[in-house]
Amino acid sequence: MEKINFQIALGKRIRQLREEKNMSQAELALLCNFEKSNMNRIETGKTCPSSFTLYKISISLEVKLSEITNVIE
Repeated sequence: MEKINFQIALGKRIRQLREEKNMSQAELALLCNFEKSNMNRIETGKTCPSSFTLYKISISLEVKLSEITNVIE
């Protein structure tokens, strides 16, 4: 899988998990101490989040980090 495809798949997975929690992008960004625009860039695959950023997202969504990163089909 190429990097850009991974970023897009990762962003879709984060959005899916966020929506399952009935959480807005702004709410998740606030919990992670990010700007909403940063969360949007992550979810749309325009940036590749660091491992610590993914950790913060997993804590905020109350899911295991592996649930976010398991995007390979």
